[in-house]
Amino acid sequence: MTGPAGQASWLRSHAIDTEPLRIPAFRRQVMGQGTSFIGSMLTAVAVPVQVYDLSHSSLQVGLVGLFGFGPLVIFGLYGGAVADVVDRRTMYFIASLATWVVTLALLLQTILGLDSVGVILGLVAVQGATFAAAAAARGAIVPRLVAPEQIPAANLLTTTATNIGQVAGPLIAGFLVTRHNGFRYAYGVDAVLFTCALYAALRLPRIPPDKNSATRAGLRSVIDGLQFIATRPVLLVSFAVDIAAMVFAMPRALFPEVAADRWHGQVGPLYASIAIGAVLAGLSSGWVGRVRRQGVALTGAVIGWGLAVAAAGLAHQLWLAVLFLAIAGASDLVSSVYRQSMLQTYAPDEMRGRMQGVFIVVVAGGPRLGDLRAGATAAFSSTAVSWVGGGLVCVAVVVVIALLSRPFWRYDAKAALVPGQPPPVVHTITEVIEADPEIVEARRPD
Repeated sequence: MTGPAGQASWLRSHAIDTEPLRIPAFRRQVMGQGTSFIGSMLTAVAVPVQVYDLSHSSLQVGLVGLFGFGPLVIFGLYGGAVADVVDRRTMYFIASLATWVVTLALLLQTILGLDSVGVILGLVAVQGATFAAAAAARGAIVPRLVAPEQIPAANLLTTTATNIGQVAGPLIAGFLVTRHNGFRYAYGVDAVLFTCALYAALRLPRIPPDKNSATRAGLRSVIDGLQFIATRPVLLVSFAVDIAAMVFAMPRALFPEVAADRWHGQVGPLYASIAIGAVLAGLSSGWVGRVRRQGVALTGAVIGWGLAVAAAGLAHQLWLAVLFLAIAGASDLVSSVYRQSMLQTYAPDEMRGRMQGVFIVVVAGGPRLGDLRAGATAAFSSTAVSWVGGGLVCVAVVVVIALLSRPFWRYDAKAALVPGQPPPVVHTITEVIEADPEIVEARRPD
């Protein structure tokens, strides 16, 4: 079909699906999370730049990732178990409030002029713990607010909103951190904007645990969650592929040094570039939810990520590096949406908190290990070897992992939603909704 009617039809089929935004509680979550992420990215840029400013060492910048990783693992896994046995709204609000307090502490250490890498790393460790707990609860909330068939669209909307913040935040941070007292401005704006996330969390409906959930969180429930993943190749391989992508091909720990060496310290565009690509991909992502072979699509997206990252490392013009990193960001958006959707669809509700805990450990912990890997490799070789080599190794490892798992390679998203086939997600969600009128009201479209 050609002409205006055909063009309109093409745009409708490719534009992002906004149907979940008709649900007020979910809409507030998207808006609050997107706004707060602008501030979060100010801090995410300010911390490594401040560490580099104090130490002039990419290795110490890499330590930012290491110090955040340990608490993130512990509180991601345990926080996921807690999210399965408590009201998720309450947990999400308390953990978000604690994250806000850490941001205020980062602001205070700058105002006091402590100039201590150790203090910053300590605060990063606490922030990793609070972030992991909040994210585990938040991810487990989404499937209780939207219908099962809307989960991919909901994840796309959430990811796109956060990526908009990840574009605006680094660009603003790149401007601020080069100014006098720039670090305190960055942390201060983050503290103000984060109140949007607190408001959205406070306005959520009650989200009590599923009736099939364990009665208490503990080591046993954490182990049960890990065993659930270990016995499901689809989930296990999806996590393994993402770990390979982030550990081997995440170059952000190199941004301060490379920007100082090549582009007169213009670090903001580098931190924003991946999110720019993700936003553009998200706005044209209507086709994503219609893909059934999600394992194949996820693998292709991660391969695209690795190749684009490697190409960016070879660029000596800032605009070219930003372009390739934007392509990498578009690929990463597609892979993250499929990975999250597979997890939320494949796991029953009583396991979703624990699954989101593992998801956060992988998704947020992988880049932190990638920071350490990139910084250490650059310290013993060069930034070019660390950056380009990491992207190429990522591609090789991902291809091997994906091809070795037939269930992952053949995963059919539509079959996973058919009643009577595992997992019984639709039935579980329906029972929970019918038992809780407040969730029914939260999901009622405007």
